[in-house]
Amino acid sequence: MAELVREVLIDATPETIFPFLTEPERQLEWMGTEVELDPRPGGTYRVQVGGEHPALGEFIEIVPNEKVSFTFGWDEPGHPIPAGSTRIDITLEPEGTKTRLRFVHSGLPADAISDHTKGWDHYLDRLTRSVAGGSVGPD
Repeated sequence: MAELVREVLIDATPETIFPFLTEPERQLEWMGTEVELDPRPGGTYRVQVGGEHPALGEFIEIVPNEKVSFTFGWDEPGHPIPAGSTRIDITLEPEGTKTRLRFVHSGLPADAISDHTKGWDHYLDRLTRSVAGGSVGPD
């Protein structure tokens, strides 16, 4: 299994970014066409990505304005990364007036790193622009 790590510096506070990771209406601004989030340990993480790929998992840990962890996979028959089979940890660390967002997707098959890197780079860019108040259009 492999790990995908990304860091982005966002021109916003952790308090501004956190709702984009935990509130369905904010999540929809940067990722997903349908979203069901219950941000508590054991709560549902369900996002219809790009209008066609259902991601499903459950929240593991929520530390307000600091960390969001959840399982992740694809809710599609026969998919090599089944629902809940990988883990995503997102941490928010203040740096002056900005925040360093560290994104770690672990438990991925090595041959899935390239596709998931492209996907997460796309969505982290959309998140960065959405947090700043920009409109990135529908997913």
